[in-house]
Amino acid sequence: MNKPLRILVILSVIILSGVLINAAQQDSVTEYDHTDTTEVTVENDKITSDSYNIKAIKIPDNLEFAGERVPLEKDYIKEDVDREFLVNTYWQSNGLLWIKRANKYFPIIEPILKEKGLPDDFKYIAVIESNLMNVTSPAGAKGFWQQLSGAARDNGLEVNSNVDERYHLEKTTRAACDYLIDAKKTFGTWALAAATYHSGKGNINKYLREQMVDSYYDLLSGPNTERYLPRILAAKYILSNPKKYGFQFDESDLYTYPEHTTIKVDTAIANLAQFAKEHNTTYRELKILNPWLRENKLNNKSRKVYYIDIPK
Repeated sequence: MNKPLRILVILSVIILSGVLINAAQQDSVTEYDHTDTTEVTVENDKITSDSYNIKAIKIPDNLEFAGERVPLEKDYIKEDVDREFLVNTYWQSNGLLWIKRANKYFPIIEPILKEKGLPDDFKYIAVIESNLMNVTSPAGAKGFWQQLSGAARDNGLEVNSNVDERYHLEKTTRAACDYLIDAKKTFGTWALAAATYHSGKGNINKYLREQMVDSYYDLLSGPNTERYLPRILAAKYILSNPKKYGFQFDESDLYTYPEHTTIKVDTAIANLAQFAKEHNTTYRELKILNPWLRENKLNNKSRKVYYIDIPK
């Protein structure tokens, strides 16, 4: 092949390659309907707001806790409250679990608060303390109401390796009520009583004295204690009207407490698994209803009277 012809062939290959590359680039941007001559453009950039909206939460104008007004005219209080409403509204999975568990456990907690003369709003402490679960904190606080062993014993609960009544919902709720009632007598407001539940009576007394104030809402008490009441308020208003805050569910989605009977026991039980079997249930079902029984036995050397729930 002579030189001019070779050059012509090389130029032809280069031109053809350029055409093919250009066509491929056009195909990556445009699709064609082969049954129509109309060109359809593919949109590569989707605008998030077309399908997903994140809205600011409107805080109720007149917030109150246990009949006490919340001073939203204080900017820092309004911002703290707004934060908790936002966090807990948009933490959707946790919010739905609150709603489901509240249906199961509030019917047990509410009558005890009423019996003790405590405002109904205090049930939301159990929500924010434990998410209505029998959990253990890094500091060793346990149960729905997150009580430390010393404070629990001071309020009449039995706490040891065999029986831990911090896991007994009725008894631990009564113990929490006794603590809060005493705190209200000492500090004068329900807001400060709630704050002591988180920070301790000694700490709250020290903060009030050093800062020369008498209101929870004027207190500089550290970020966790300052968030405590706003978090309770968020739980209260979201759980009181969950659909207003976007939570959608059917009644059948909610959890319910198992039907059960109660057996009086004033002796030791050597083997709780065998005890469960004799009462036509399983060890697992027995422990679900009686989480305060911490071992596979009940020592009961003192012949104390216990009440054990058995599923029907």
